[in-house]
Amino acid sequence: MIHLCRLEENDKLVLTPFEKNIDIWRQLWRVLERSDLLVMVVDARDPLFYRCPDLEVYAKEIDKHKRTLLLVNKADLLPLNIRKKWADYFKAHDILYVFWSAKVATATLEGKSLSGYSEEDSVSIDLDTKIYGRDELLMRLQTEAECIVAQRRASATKEDRRASSDSVSSVAKHVVVGFVGYPNVGKSSTINALVGEKKTGVTHTPGKTKHFQTLIISEELTLCDCPGLVFPSFSSSRHEMVSCGVLPIDRMTKHREAIQVVADRVPRNVLQQIYNITLPRPKAYESQSRPPTAAELLRAYCASRGHVSHAGLPDETRAARQILKDYIDGKIPHFELPPVTADAEMEHEETSGLEGPTTSALDESDGSNSDEDDDTADPAQPDIRHVLSDLQSFDLASGGSKAAGKKKDASHKQHKKPQRKKDRSWRVGNDGGDGTAM
Repeated sequence: MIHLCRLEENDKLVLTPFEKNIDIWRQLWRVLERSDLLVMVVDARDPLFYRCPDLEVYAKEIDKHKRTLLLVNKADLLPLNIRKKWADYFKAHDILYVFWSAKVATATLEGKSLSGYSEEDSVSIDLDTKIYGRDELLMRLQTEAECIVAQRRASATKEDRRASSDSVSSVAKHVVVGFVGYPNVGKSSTINALVGEKKTGVTHTPGKTKHFQTLIISEELTLCDCPGLVFPSFSSSRHEMVSCGVLPIDRMTKHREAIQVVADRVPRNVLQQIYNITLPRPKAYESQSRPPTAAELLRAYCASRGHVSHAGLPDETRAARQILKDYIDGKIPHFELPPVTADAEMEHEETSGLEGPTTSALDESDGSNSDEDDDTADPAQPDIRHVLSDLQSFDLASGGSKAAGKKKDASHKQHKKPQRKKDRSWRVGNDGGDGTAM
């Protein structure tokens, strides 16, 4: 079994229909036991999301010489400088990796050319950032697998060598490479590109491959394709899996949560430029750099495309499906940075970008610098007085005045209401006992 980290009190384990099927787990274990080299296919735009370190640990438990290679698919969607950062991260953490693009390899086999792809990436001199071709990847896989088999044979005891010298020599001539990974990351496309013909079905719907299959490339190399499996994770949510294409988009029930993932990762100006839409600007009291909400993005998209439901409202479900498909296919450019690079950029912004006075310094200098003109203020810092004036002129002002008036009017209600004196003058007075009024 794959070892999972301990479930903490605030952690939540997201389960999908893939890991609930025990047959898929059995096929995964068979592929791990048979393969000499384990290839984990990941998406280049967020490799760590698709990587499963527990699977690598389990492979080491089966055979200490077995290694895992990250096949970073869809590398053509990454700029060269971003690939360089990921290459440095992989090398620093001793991760075996290869940049690859099944789409480009398939187009090359068919004699087609892809728009937006430069052939200089595949002919790059730097092997760390180079996007491998079909023949180069096959040679690399066979070389890595043969090295593992050689290490396994060298560490064998003398008794094992004498008993199974013939079997070991035959195994050394033939190696098996197993492919594993999340659904819809490009395993089937990779297999078809390496084989040179369509051997497995390729669709946008995850979970197309139901059974593992063995494909013989040559007398020295055999490939094993395992069905896509979502490995249990405490860091990813179901909405992230839908937005990344791991779970089927057409079966999602809550579309705004998945669209919010896209809105948080893609800059506002990129979304406006790609779809030729105008997103609502943040209010004066909101952060001007906040990402758009899912409702703002969906309504702007529906208004530009004319998507209206039967009730006359914007058809957000249809718009959400199209935006998510564009996000997965690469029409909407996005990528994640390595953790070390992201932390370094945050520290750089804190040290270089935030040079203005702090809040305490503003409070201390409020009395002495109150008479200075606004021209001496730092243009990079937000004008607090301007924001406060906008708040007073906003709708909250009217609501606040009404509330204040209510408080003033209600102040007398705290005192007891004076009782009204009863007027009993109409009663008959005492005139001496004759009963007649005076």
